[in-house]
This record gives sequence, structure tokens and C-alpha cells, in this order.
Amino acid sequence: MQLLPFLDLIDERSAALRDAVAAAAVPDARVPGCPEWDLRDLVTHVGQVQRFWAVVVRAGDPTGPPPRSAVPDPRPGDDLLAWSAASTELLLSALREVPADAPAWAWWGASAAPLTAGAIARHQVQEAAVHAFDAQQTVGKAEPLPAAVAVDGVAEFLEVGIGALGEWPHRPARIAFVAVDGPAHVLDLSPSGGRLDPAASGDPVTTVRGSASDLVLALYGRIGYDELQVDGDREVLTQLRAWAKAD
Repeated sequence: MQLLPFLDLIDERSAALRDAVAAAAVPDARVPGCPEWDLRDLVTHVGQVQRFWAVVVRAGDPTGPPPRSAVPDPRPGDDLLAWSAASTELLLSALREVPADAPAWAWWGASAAPLTAGAIARHQVQEAAVHAFDAQQTVGKAEPLPAAVAVDGVAEFLEVGIGALGEWPHRPARIAFVAVDGPAHVLDLSPSGGRLDPAASGDPVTTVRGSASDLVLALYGRIGYDELQVDGDREVLTQLRAWAKAD
């Protein structure tokens, strides 16, 4: 795994978020994808996340997270966007200092994803990209996720976000997510949890088709599955969304 492509995408998507916020006619507009937040809350959240993971990467301790008190300047001052840019740079600087396989704590220990700086960088691409979409949508200029982000985003969400949730609380199911501009992935849901691209064969009960961007945005709850092509059991998608509750 090479870190540089991830770092470039984190930088680009974080800048896209700030560009959208800078263009907002209403600075305290509510964010449709996160309705409890306004734009300032959104930028603050992303900045705090980036500052936290910068500390995690530098700590290099996979056994547990650092204390929140270790996160520098966790609240923005008057210049929100300058604080945001500094937050992004703190994360990028930390990631530049370590190899991709450097050990690090992460909340997805129950998943198949590794506890490494590379896995953190990979996830932070999606964090920045989905929240950049949130900001763009808020100001009426929503754009699809860039292909380089979206094509990996489906697998990343299924492996990390779903894989870390533990036991699937409903009847076992298999869902195929087919990107028309990228790879297809299969998600197995069972008492063992959610597993990406299982070795065992079997037909999916549900197949979801769309662009990679739309698949990622649907998985994160930003658009409805009714905006994609769905064949088979739709109820399992309702169950999956309620179980994941992705922010």
C-alpha cells in the first residue's frame, strides 16, 4: 500500500470542503446529510477528526487510543477555514512521517482491516470526501465523488464500517454492490458479522447497481437506495442502513 495517493486525496477533498463553505451565502446553513449540524459544525467535526488521527498516527500504539487531551487546539477560533487547513496539514504531516504499515490504534479492530497508518489514511479519504459532498450539497453545488475516491469507497465502507459492527441482528443475507464504473463487491451478513467478498459462493438476495459515487453516498446515507437500481429484497437494505447509521 502506498500512502501518497491517499494523502493527495485527503488534501484535495479537505480543500473542496473549505471551498464550498467559503462560497456559502448562509454561513450557518443546516447540512442535509447531517441535519443536526450547520456548516461550522461540519468543518469543526472534520478538523477535530483530522487532529485526533494525527495524534493516533504519531503515537504508533495499536493497543489503545490517545487521550482526547492530547489533541492540539480542538476548537476553531474566529478563522474557521484557517484552523481547518491547519487540521488537514497536521494529519498529512503525521502520515508523511510513517510507512503505510506502521502500527496504530483504530476503532475497527473487530473488522478485517489492519490497524495501520495506511488503513487510517484510506479511511480519512472517505471521511473528507463524504463531508466535502455534505458541504457542497448544503450550498447547492453537490458533485459526485471523484472516481479515485469512490471506486475504493465501496470496499472501504463494507470492510471497515460494516466489518466493525459485530453480529448482524437479522436473518443472514448476501448483497452484491455493482459499480458500473468500477468493481463489484459482495457483502455477507450473518451472526459472524459483515464480511466483504466471502470465499464461499452463493447468490445474493439483493443486487444494487449504480455509479461508484452513488453506491458510496447510499452506503453513507446521503442518497436513498431508490436512486439506484435495486434487484431483489429491498428490506435488507433498510435493515443495513439502520444498523450502520453512518455519519
